[in-house]
Amino acid sequence: MDVFAHALWAGAAARGANLKLRSRVRPLWAAFWGVFPDVFAFTWPIAVSIWQQVVERKPPGQARTNLALAWDLYQVSHSLVIFALVFGLAWLVARRPVLELLGWPLHILIDIPTHTERFFPTPFLWPLSTFRASGISWGNRWFMITNYSALAAAYLLLWVHRRRQQTP
Repeated sequence: MDVFAHALWAGAAARGANLKLRSRVRPLWAAFWGVFPDVFAFTWPIAVSIWQQVVERKPPGQARTNLALAWDLYQVSHSLVIFALVFGLAWLVARRPVLELLGWPLHILIDIPTHTERFFPTPFLWPLSTFRASGISWGNRWFMITNYSALAAAYLLLWVHRRRQQTP
């Protein structure tokens, strides 16, 4: 799924959780963690590519090496195993579950069925297993329309719920 949609889904999930939970989940932080896996995997390789092309004046063909780096970082950031370790460590340090971090596994769970074998299949069990599911491409027009329609509906429902709570 595209990064913007990941942020929106994580934000909506946090807002929805706030309707049911006693503790507050900060939607902006949830949205940050919702995009974290892609930011972690792709920011450094893109920055290296830009540096190589602009400063070092290397040809764009060098990007293949940076794609390998992106793939390596993608393994780490799209693993539910790695997430569980980070979540457990954050819980120990904060002495409470850091619920905003749940945007991260939401990202992974959304990516599993929306990535194909040919384009960054989600290594959700890495490093325990190399199993990856091949789903549909999130880049399909019909999927994008459906996804953003569902997001609009989710935010509309959250807005309606908020308005109903505000009216006496």
